[in-house]
Amino acid sequence: MIGLDLGTSGLKGVAVGGDGTCLAAARCAYPTHRTAPGRAEQDPTDWVAAARRVVATLRATWQGTPLAIGLTGMIPTLVPLDGSHRPVGPAITWEDGRAEAEGLALRAEVGGDRLYRITGQWVDGRYLAPMHSWLAAQEPARAARIRWLASARDHLFRWLTGVLATDPSTATGFGTYALATGGWDPELCAAAGVSAAGPVGGRPGLPELRPARWLAPLRPEAAGGLGLEAGLPVALGGADSVVGALGLGAAPGDIAHLAGSSTVILGLSGEPRFEPDHRWLVTPLAGQAGWGLEMDLLATGSALGWLGGLLGLPDSTGAGAVALAATAEAGAGGTVFLPHLGGGEQGALWDPDLRGVVGGLTLATGRAQLARALVDGILVETRRCTELLCAAGLADAPIHVGGWGADDPTVLQWVADATGRTVGAPAPGSVGGEALSGLASALGAARLAAA
Repeated sequence: MIGLDLGTSGLKGVAVGGDGTCLAAARCAYPTHRTAPGRAEQDPTDWVAAARRVVATLRATWQGTPLAIGLTGMIPTLVPLDGSHRPVGPAITWEDGRAEAEGLALRAEVGGDRLYRITGQWVDGRYLAPMHSWLAAQEPARAARIRWLASARDHLFRWLTGVLATDPSTATGFGTYALATGGWDPELCAAAGVSAAGPVGGRPGLPELRPARWLAPLRPEAAGGLGLEAGLPVALGGADSVVGALGLGAAPGDIAHLAGSSTVILGLSGEPRFEPDHRWLVTPLAGQAGWGLEMDLLATGSALGWLGGLLGLPDSTGAGAVALAATAEAGAGGTVFLPHLGGGEQGALWDPDLRGVVGGLTLATGRAQLARALVDGILVETRRCTELLCAAGLADAPIHVGGWGADDPTVLQWVADATGRTVGAPAPGSVGGEALSGLASALGAARLAAA
């Protein structure tokens, strides 16, 4: 099986054997274009090129014949499409905060608590419907060409199969999906100016809804570009958060901690539970029954990578900043770093106006103290999220850690100390230069395809 994870900074892929063993892994990075403060855009053609390169690398490393492909991807990221399903300009990624006013307007029209109870989401400007509303108001010429709205994974699936579809976990990122019915909500679609029945009267259509394990055949045009056989089954897959939890082996009663550019803290529950102050999101799981109670720290790996670049460290992944932090004393010499560098926060605090702040600086503050203070700030927010999940009956839930730091005993100990919980991670090791701990979502995608 091949699993492809369309992430924020790049696409990861794995080849997995019938016994679940990871046999090959590859990654291809692509840029994010930050054209103005609060903006974050990507070119969807970069994703297709990355998929070609990753699959080519997997095939060169692993001589087997894949039986299926599974997908997962970042949400919510808007890909506006024309009537032929071609992108209309760049994709607007989940890091983009331009549509906050439109998100606020949708909450005001529907009622914030009511919208949360319908969708399981505290819909803000990072959701696809408000993003489209911004385009309609600010770029009307571009908006007039839009016939369909898709998420990033949806667009990749359509390129592979010719079918525009989405699954329930990815659909939550649109802001118009109803948990109770498992379909697009007519009232929310009308309020957001979109259509569940395809393009109607100037309103763009939404993808058809299918289960995460739903299969469609690989179309010949895509097969040729990938060096694969046409007709190979492609599993639709799901959102990277819940697919990553599947890849880590987390089940209802557990907590998944998935650290990438952002960090997802996901309590797995057997039933949908709503938080009175809307501080967690409710996401259908993929590949297993249940629900994810989700909080997202918007800038963790990206913040560490930023600090590493600022300090002249030799890598951009954040590993250098983590290693530097490990050399500093606990408490960082009194330095405090609020880690809200992503233009707001969607963790337990949920505030789009939060910004990063450094305090407690003295002439004795060095690079190591700055790095340790940033790590400590991230750990404080991690603790805040896990403590909140006690209200969902997850007071003693173990934490399954994946992503950056999951193969570092020091980082795992920091998470255990901060949360007071048992912490586990994938077995140490790497394939193709990629740490297994960072491949949870790609491995989960492959498992979806294997069923």
